[in-house]
Amino acid sequence: MIELNELTDAARKAFPADALSPGRDESWRLVAEMGWLLVRLSEADGGLGLGREASTAIHCEMGRVLATTPLIPAQLGLQAVAASDLLDARADWLERLAAGEYAPLHLLPARLAAAADGTISGVIAGVFDADMAVAVVAGLPAGYALVPRDAPGVTIVERQVWDPGRRLFDVVLEGYAPDPALRLTDADGAAALHDLLAPEAHLAIAADCLGAAGAALDLTIDYMKMRRQFDRPIAMFQALKHRAADMKTRLAAAEALVWSRARDEQASIAQLGAAKTLAAEALAFVTEEAIQLHGGIGLTEEHPIHHFMKRAMLNLQLCGSPDLWKERMGREALESLK
Repeated sequence: MIELNELTDAARKAFPADALSPGRDESWRLVAEMGWLLVRLSEADGGLGLGREASTAIHCEMGRVLATTPLIPAQLGLQAVAASDLLDARADWLERLAAGEYAPLHLLPARLAAAADGTISGVIAGVFDADMAVAVVAGLPAGYALVPRDAPGVTIVERQVWDPGRRLFDVVLEGYAPDPALRLTDADGAAALHDLLAPEAHLAIAADCLGAAGAALDLTIDYMKMRRQFDRPIAMFQALKHRAADMKTRLAAAEALVWSRARDEQASIAQLGAAKTLAAEALAFVTEEAIQLHGGIGLTEEHPIHHFMKRAMLNLQLCGSPDLWKERMGREALESLK
């Protein structure tokens, strides 16, 4: 059995902390070679058969370097294919995706309409790195299916986002004729597949936040030790020590909750959404403080700390806004008291 510290050590060797936002294509090659696409795939399907803790550890390390490679949607797409009992060439698709072909999972509702002849038109909005995908796993009117990027009637349009380390695309369908052989679920099974994989998405984003927050805090402390005012490092000033301690406290609380949820297979979607929200808000808090503690240089292109803020703003909205999950978790907590 692979230990978590082995995964962490391997990740830090392949993606050192001093090389933020490594190139997407080279990162993708490393990810595929190291077998990280196989982490959540069962041994019966040729995977490593590891649990949530393993994938959480990997995503945490990728968050630490603000990874540009779309590992999270790739793992989710592979799990969606593995969960299907309708896909005709399931074994072939699993082999292709495990070897490094990219088919991201899109969990959001798509704006699609089916015509009388069965063709589909509309937009699958916000697909990560669709330009490198061979297909997109998306919810169509008849259920989840693989939508090949090179199929007739399929085009992609890039959307500009603030985070330079991620690329988002709209997949536009115009008279696309779905291939029945590429169906993953029927309409009735779509909700079950969504509910199976949504928890994995929340944990992955939460782990990404933890890694990024830890790296931002480390950068800030290093800067405080180096930057001098009144002939001594600013890390010596008590008020700034307290602010650094507040950052560490927020991060530690988020780490405790996220790791407890990663180990709890019975955690509800509301509990996982709340854990993602706490981690994302911790990252936002840490990066806001980090930029202030860096002074004016923190807002310049020459310094990396502002890139962490951009990642934080995007992660806050992924898998649902903080307000959504705070309300749902609050309602669930109230129900438990009845």
